[in-house]
Amino acid sequence: MRRLYAALLWLLTPAYLARLWWRGRREPLYRHAMAQRLGLGLAPQPPGAIWVHAVSLGETRAAAPLVAALRRTLPGRPLLLTSTTATGWTAAQALLAPGDRHSWVPYDTPGAVRRFVRAQRPAVGVLMETEVWPVLLHEAQRAGLPMVLASARLSARSARKGARLGRLLRPAARALTLTLAQTEADARRLRALGADPVEVAGNLKFDLTPDPAKLALGRQWRAQLGRPVVLAASTREGTPDEEVALLAAWRAAHGGGQRAPLLVVVPRHPPRFDAVAAQIEAAGFTLARRSLGEVPGADTDVWLGDTVGELVAWYALAEVALLGGSFALHGGQNLIEAAACGCPLIMGPSTFNFAQAAEDAVAAGAAWRVADWPAALALTGVLLADAPRRADAGAHALRFAAAHQGAAARMAARIAGLVG
Repeated sequence: MRRLYAALLWLLTPAYLARLWWRGRREPLYRHAMAQRLGLGLAPQPPGAIWVHAVSLGETRAAAPLVAALRRTLPGRPLLLTSTTATGWTAAQALLAPGDRHSWVPYDTPGAVRRFVRAQRPAVGVLMETEVWPVLLHEAQRAGLPMVLASARLSARSARKGARLGRLLRPAARALTLTLAQTEADARRLRALGADPVEVAGNLKFDLTPDPAKLALGRQWRAQLGRPVVLAASTREGTPDEEVALLAAWRAAHGGGQRAPLLVVVPRHPPRFDAVAAQIEAAGFTLARRSLGEVPGADTDVWLGDTVGELVAWYALAEVALLGGSFALHGGQNLIEAAACGCPLIMGPSTFNFAQAAEDAVAAGAAWRVADWPAALALTGVLLADAPRRADAGAHALRFAAAHQGAAARMAARIAGLVG
């Protein structure tokens, strides 16, 4: 099955490269150093680096506390960071220290992976969260390179899909040297997939510290605006897109002539920014765009957060946040960042990507779960009218986030034990 999978990917290599080139029209980084995707153009490096792979922006941010803990635990060891997406590449650049290096991760074919490993010669490899790649893990095992899956998660939905691909994924999971799971439920599902040993070490996202400058920026916005703000954070595409459904519910909730709060919409993926702006205007709302430096006026309905890296500021601005990805069938987005900023959070029904964190946040009084957008906006209205209740939820959120910290130090210690 692995050979068939590898052969299929090899045949699809021209299409893969063409897709990267096509995406590079809007995000030029996708055209940068494309040969690295095939393990080409990599200068031979001294052995011994700690390799950390984070696919995209969210995983790279989550890797930041682990990177810091690895530097403390293994001082003097260079880090090799790899990325898959343009946003991940940009975020990884900010984590580099002198002596570190950065590359695109190799395409999951034998030749690309072998060339990458021969050139980079890492001492250990760390994959983030869900990255179980059959060829990469097989070739690492052949090369004697220990591989760790850190802050690992596997939802029940993904486990069912994985079971259907068991002949391909089970050997890949067995090739992992160590799996450090977020929760006991994740650990059980990962063991069933074939990973061994599996240890529960926690969720790295709890160790993220909000940027004080971004928090200050959000608070400055709040003082300047002088009106209630509702944030729709990390909204996603769907049928319909979450933004379309939200705007329709917002119109129904605030169409009676009474002055509405300011709605801030921050889409998850930058390529969708222009499309979401068009959706907002097509729905008849007045729009300000952060990317253009526009500041909402008294008659602005929606402020579009069409920038990257400012979500902490948006959480600091908002009285209440609505969790994107949880109102479509995407399993939710990272709710821990909202908690760390002390922002009360309302979630939709789909949170399987963060099932334990979502359950714990609700139990801690830091978040609420509702059935749909109309229910979310009804609860938002209640919370906006009840400042003490919002303050209590914000305090509960901060305590919830602080109580689950420490995963980075635990993981760094276990990874260091694999370094020869």
